Amino acid sequence: MSASITLLNAHKSRVHEALLATLHDRQHVTPNTLWQAMHYALLAGGKRIRPALMIECYLACGGRDLAAIMPAASSIECMHTYSLIHDDLPAMDNDDLRRGQPTCHKKFDEATAILAADALQALAFELVTTLPTTDSTKLSLIQSLAIASGAQGMVGGQMLDIESESHTIESILDVERIHLHKTGALLHYCCHAGALLARADRVQTAACSRYGKIIGLLFQVADDILDTTHGSATLGKSSGKDAAQNKATYVSILGVKEAKIMAQEMYEQALLACDDLGDNGTVLKQLAHYILTRNH
Repeated sequence: MSASITLLNAHKSRVHEALLATLHDRQHVTPNTLWQAMHYALLAGGKRIRPALMIECYLACGGRDLAAIMPAASSIECMHTYSLIHDDLPAMDNDDLRRGQPTCHKKFDEATAILAADALQALAFELVTTLPTTDSTKLSLIQSLAIASGAQGMVGGQMLDIESESHTIESILDVERIHLHKTGALLHYCCHAGALLARADRVQTAACSRYGKIIGLLFQVADDILDTTHGSATLGKSSGKDAAQNKATYVSILGVKEAKIMAQEMYEQALLACDDLGDNGTVLKQLAHYILTRNH
């Protein structure tokens, strides 16, 4: 097992326990069916790459108290899971499989899935307010998370993605515009938040910000390649749907070979972004390599 996978598993276990505790604390004040759907979707698995990026940027910038930032790490998983539930709905991607299991609306029903996603989005912001840090830091994180997840970020990117299905996109810049918002905004937020929680200096913050932006695009290029080259059993979700739904992807514009070259170039840029972190950037480099090569 590679060092990056071992590391991800350690972070995954830590975040899983924090999410379990978060849901347990709210079970008695949440309608049971809603709580069951939230629990099902949030704890269905996944690699927990987003909280791992937040944690490792925090550590790279001198942070030490992992317990203190667990609400922020849990928050990003709540926000991410909300987006996955909505992504899978019949009105969106109409998917039956997520993380190797039936999607939330298939396991329960469409209305319950929508409400579970809504509740997880609200919970994401609630968790940030519980961080043991200054009010100004919490306010900054809430604002950044709102921008990254809303119309200027993930939701806006989802809209651009939907619109791309109805007309042919031939420019790689248009594809990047979609994914800088849809996928990249939240990944960039994770890296920015890790630096902010560590009270990083200007150089460290800039390095994490550059790294986060590059990782956001690298993640999507790699994901587009995987959707084309791997089956559903490997991915844990339906494969080949991007092409079936006429989605604008790096592979649809460049082809698999050129997309792989682009991914390699982005990986090298991610490594360069870590240089200002010195030896503290080693693990972030390992995570970049994992994102490039996952499921290979």
